[in-house]
Amino acid sequence: MAQRVLVNGRIRTFDPTHPTATALAIEGGRIQYVGDDAGARALLADGGDLVDLKGLCVLPGLADAHMHLRWFGQLLVTVDVETDTLDEALERVAEYAAHTAQDEWVQGRGWNHNVWGGAFPTAAALDAIAPDHPVYLGAKSGHAAWVNSAALRIAGIDARTADPPGGAIVRDAQGNPTGTLLEEALELVRKQIPEPSLEQVVAQTRSALAEAARLGLTSLHDMDDSLSLRACQVLAERDALPLRIVKSIPLQQLDAALEVGLRSGLGSDRLRIGSVKMFADGALGPKTAWMLQGFEGSPDNTGIATTPVTEIRDAVLRANAGGLSCAIHAIGDRACREVLDIYEDANARYPGIRNRVEHLQILSPQDWERPAQLGVIASMQPIHATSDMHISDSHLGERAAHTYVFRSLLDSGAVLAFGSDCPVETIDPLIGIHAAVTRRRLDGTPGPDGWYDEQRLSVEEAIRGFSYGAAYAARLESRLGTLSPGKWADMTVLAQDPLSIDPTEIPQAGVQATLVAGAFVYREDGV
Repeated sequence: MAQRVLVNGRIRTFDPTHPTATALAIEGGRIQYVGDDAGARALLADGGDLVDLKGLCVLPGLADAHMHLRWFGQLLVTVDVETDTLDEALERVAEYAAHTAQDEWVQGRGWNHNVWGGAFPTAAALDAIAPDHPVYLGAKSGHAAWVNSAALRIAGIDARTADPPGGAIVRDAQGNPTGTLLEEALELVRKQIPEPSLEQVVAQTRSALAEAARLGLTSLHDMDDSLSLRACQVLAERDALPLRIVKSIPLQQLDAALEVGLRSGLGSDRLRIGSVKMFADGALGPKTAWMLQGFEGSPDNTGIATTPVTEIRDAVLRANAGGLSCAIHAIGDRACREVLDIYEDANARYPGIRNRVEHLQILSPQDWERPAQLGVIASMQPIHATSDMHISDSHLGERAAHTYVFRSLLDSGAVLAFGSDCPVETIDPLIGIHAAVTRRRLDGTPGPDGWYDEQRLSVEEAIRGFSYGAAYAARLESRLGTLSPGKWADMTVLAQDPLSIDPTEIPQAGVQATLVAGAFVYREDGV
């Protein structure tokens, strides 16, 4: 008998053997029955919960296959400098500093110099409004930082400081640091910032998970550090982990993970080990993506290879040999090709490992079929396409046609696992689905056909990327990704059916409830 029965709904199972239904029954955290109302009601146990959906739409639980949980939680308590103008950002920093104890760090993120006119921001601008606080502001991309003079002094950065391997200190004509740091140079300052306590991270993580549940997410693939894993473990021990977490392992902890025998998939239904996360290059915005050819307007700049290829290859082979899959950040077409070459070698030695390329933003047409051929998961973020479209056009010219090639990859047979890269972009999966389907921003830019509309996906294909694709990437497709009997009862309930409305209206489809293992982790009044 079922402890919870949902009836009178519009259920999209994404199971081809039974694509639609009006009701389902849940027992022991799993789906017991999918079908009509009468069949589900007949299974309701005495004292069980009968939920009248009143025509609401039910989808397989949506997942985010690439986000940063600790970073997201921290963002909720720091200053947001994702503004339209530099002056607005400075006003927010000044207000935040005014309520921060003297000498304590002012932290935030979200700035995008491309929106502000293209020039990197300076320490002098921050010095004028926050002279008594060290300031560290991460860029929207996560691959650059804006700091003030106090932060530079604490880190010991001056004209004599050499660029670290895989990073760069932006300098003026006299060689003095201007206040912008790129790639590995971020660590020169970041390591000076006191780490929050574990309990602080636990509290921030709890808030981040509540927000993710409110937006309809049932599972997250977290790409943050080991402190994030510790916080999730604390929440799990307290029976306070509402969503399922697939936790990556930073490259820096690979040796320790192999030493104790960790393998991808180890863990519980709520918290399990994912892939080893590493970086091959930077990002498109600051022109640090590793390219086969230089950027428009700066042909000699082919980006930054943040980790030596030999080091990545060694790490992949050792990880795969130990039963750990890998998830490698690769944005530029050179970085993507190098990573695919490494995976081709690894697959020949260790077949069956589900390795991933994270972002896969710029891909030479010569490489479009390789992810499918190699069984490599394309872990991509549709929102990046619409967010970066103007940057792509200006930085890449005609090569912008080789970016975010969702349709070409899917048609070649690749598995797409969709996410947000939150907090680089919004974690809202409905906005991600909208981006994949329309290739347009929320304001309609660039027009009805979208940006490189030949790469658009159908609504069903996009939802599969945020459900089945993410489950497949974690080897959980037998338990998640469709609403089928025997699978975990993870569901996202919407006010409107995204497959029946105008695709431009998908962001307003309205999350009404989120269920994990058949339990409500978010619920609007009246559901």
